[in-house]
Parts: sequence; C-alpha cells; structure tokens
Amino acid sequence: MLNEKSIAVVVPCFNEAQQIGRVLATLPEFVDLVIVVNDASTDATAQVVQAFMAADRTPFTPLVRRVRQPGTGVYARAENLALEMEREAEQLFIPCTEASGGTSRVVLLNHGCNGGKGAAVATGFKFARDHGADCTAIMDGDGQMDPAELDRLCRPVVAGRADYCKGNRFKHRAAHRAIPRVRHVGNAGLSMLTKIATGYWRVSDAQTGFVAISREALESLELHALYPRYGVYNDLLQKMNIANFTITEVPITPHYAVGEQSKLNISRVAPRIAGLLLRLFILRLFKKYLVQSFHPLFLLYAFSLFAFLVDIPLTARFLYAYFAHHEIWMAHLTLATLIGIFSFQSLVFAMWFDINDNDRLYV
Repeated sequence: MLNEKSIAVVVPCFNEAQQIGRVLATLPEFVDLVIVVNDASTDATAQVVQAFMAADRTPFTPLVRRVRQPGTGVYARAENLALEMEREAEQLFIPCTEASGGTSRVVLLNHGCNGGKGAAVATGFKFARDHGADCTAIMDGDGQMDPAELDRLCRPVVAGRADYCKGNRFKHRAAHRAIPRVRHVGNAGLSMLTKIATGYWRVSDAQTGFVAISREALESLELHALYPRYGVYNDLLQKMNIANFTITEVPITPHYAVGEQSKLNISRVAPRIAGLLLRLFILRLFKKYLVQSFHPLFLLYAFSLFAFLVDIPLTARFLYAYFAHHEIWMAHLTLATLIGIFSFQSLVFAMWFDINDNDRLYV
C-alpha cells in the first residue's frame, strides 16, 4: 500500500520471456497486486511468470474481488440496469484464463487469442477495477520502465491531486540523446496531434505507457471500448477528457537497449494512430461540446472546416486561370483570400477556446 491506498500494477506482455522475470522481481513492495496479461505469447512468457509466482514470497495485502448483487425495490432499478450493462460488457473482453498462487501477489491472465496492446491493458484494468484497487499503474513487460519510479508516478493519484498521472521522458535532461532519434521525432509529432485530439494541450510524450489511474476513473470508463492496439493511451486520454478527469505528468527516465526487442513498426503504426487521432478529435468535439454542453468552439471548428472546403475550389480556379491563361481574376482572388482569412481566424479562436476550457484539467 501507498498512503493507505491499495496499488495494482498491470503488466501487458507479448513474447517477453527474456525480460518479464526481471520486471516482476524489481517491483517495489508497496504494490499489492501485480496483473500480468499474457497476450497469447508464442514463447515461454507464461512459464516464466508461473515459475516466478511459485517462488514469490513478497509480503502483500490480498485484494478480494468485489461481487455486487442486484438491489431490490423501485429505487434500485437504475443501479440494476448499470450492473446488467457491466455484465453485458464483460462479453466484449477477450476470453482469458486466470492463474494465481496463494503466496504470490502476481496474477497471470492468459488471453485466448492475441488482441493487441490495448486489449491487454483493458483486461488488466478490468481485473484491477473488479478487485477495488485504489490506484492502478501500467508497466510494460519489456523492462523499459524503471520500477523505482512507480512511487513518483502513483503519488499524485493516491494523494487525490489527479485522476491520471503519466510519465514524461521528454523532461529528462538527456532525453534528446537517450531516446532514438526516429522515436523522438515520431513521438513529438504524435504528441502534438494528441494535444489537439484529446484536449489535454499541456501533455507531451503522449505515447508512453507508464501511467497510473484512479479507481474512480476506471469505474467510469467503458474499458471494453478502449482502442485494442497501439494508440490505446491516446484513446484513454480522450475518454478521460470527455469525462473531465484531471491529469498530471511526472518526469521519468528514458530506458532503451536494456534487452528489449521492439515490436513496433513505426511505418505501419504511425498512419494508423494519426487516423485514430482524427476520429478521436471529431468524437470529442461532438460528445463534449455539442451533446454535453453546447460551446462556441464547436461552431468555430465547424465554420473553419466549412470555409476551408469552400476556399479550395475558389483558389484552384484562380490558379488555373493564372497559370493556364495568364489572367488575374481579382474577384476570385479577393473572395478566396477573405474566406481563407476567415477560416484561419475561426481555427485560431476555436483552439484558443479549447485550450482555455481544458487548462483546468491539467494540474
């Protein structure tokens, strides 16, 4: 426990037989529950975890699964419907088998099929939520995250200062040298797009998976609907923003070349995440600023897009006349310029409203 709050750590892994044993052995003693989600690995990951569980004698406080029963009476209807929805959602998770030992704080959940990084995170989150963990952190099984930094990561959540805390490798003084250049540039670009898509404009290093989340946030999120692959943390940020949860960041140390084998194909993943971010941006505007509360920034974003689409054929027609016939159509030039200015101004004001409205969610 940490500050009298129970701590769970989710360890999603796929083919991490070489690294997972060291990750489990170095977890600090204040962790009450370690949830290893084996995403249908084809190597000996499961066997290594089970061998560790058999030898584990780390003192821990067992977390008991909470079982909620339907209420009775007319006023119990809404809660019973919520309970029914939870049971229906359970069918949407990837089926898994559970292995646990009475002397170990480690639980192994084996996916029946490979679902991806996000699916493994969702399974681990659900197990932690069902067992009432006050704070749930994520540590990948590849050994790139320092367990000694878990304390710093969980502190803001257990203290009630934030609902979600994420590590930030960019804040380290040697980040530009420690992080491979391609990853640094790609991560910076995706982080910029993530700011726009999720509404957390002060967040950076959006792709890190070293995060901690409160029980209240887990209980409010539709975990089965999390994006199932790389991009899950971008999706999680968007869902947190729509629900108006607070977020903070702590500096963490970037670790590479520690024996891990990267399974990330940047050329394939980056376009997929970029498409995801566009969808998340549209959904955020619709759900938060049209359905939940009508906000001028929704109209400003819409006007900016509409004006931009109108401006494209006007500009194209002017350019065609100029280059093909050496004619300058002043009417088209003036109209295209004015509409372009209107589109740009609407976009700037929309982003300004967006930044100011969401700044209160970053602590």
